[in-house]
Amino acid sequence: MAKINLLPWRDERRKEQKTEFAIMLGICAVVALLVWGVIHFYHNLLIEYQQNRNQYITSQIELLDKKIEEIKRLEKEKQRLLARMRAIELLQGNRPLIVRLFDELVRSLPEGVSVNKVSQKKTKITIEGVAQSNARVSSFMRNLESSEWLKDPELDIIQAKDNKGQRISNFTLRFSQVVPLGEDEEDRS
Repeated sequence: MAKINLLPWRDERRKEQKTEFAIMLGICAVVALLVWGVIHFYHNLLIEYQQNRNQYITSQIELLDKKIEEIKRLEKEKQRLLARMRAIELLQGNRPLIVRLFDELVRSLPEGVSVNKVSQKKTKITIEGVAQSNARVSSFMRNLESSEWLKDPELDIIQAKDNKGQRISNFTLRFSQVVPLGEDEEDRS
C-alpha cells in the first residue's frame, strides 16, 4: 500500500479557509464602513435639510415680526387719526351750540340785567353779571328755566351794593346747556 499523507492538504485547506475568512472579514468590514458612511451621510443631509428649514422659518418669523411692528405702528396711527376725527366731529357738532347759547341768553335776559362774564366747562355755564334788582335776577332764572336749550339755573351769589345812589345786585348764576331731542334729530336729517 502506498502511503498517502493527507496532512499537507489539510494544512493547505486550513490556510485557504483562514485566508477566505480574513478576506470575508475584510469585505464585511468594508461593507460595514460603507453602510456606516452612507447612513452618516444620509443623517448629515437630514440635519442640513432641517437646519435650512429652521433658517427659513426664522427668516419668515423675522419678516412677520417686522410686519407686526408695522401693523402696530399703523394701528397707533389709525387710533390717533380716529381720535382727531372724533374731536373734529365733536367740534363740528358743537359749533352751532355756541350760537344757540348766545341766542338763548339774549332772549332770556330781561331788561335791567347785564352780563359781565360768561364761562363754560363742557355743558356747565357760569354767568357773572349785574342787575338793577333781585326781582330781575329771578326773572332771568325763570326765563332760563323755560328755555329748551338751557336748564337747571342755580344762583350761587347775589350781593346788593349801592352805586352812586342806586342799588345794584352783583350775581353769579350757573346753568346747563342741553340739546333738545327734536332739534338734534332735525339737524342730523
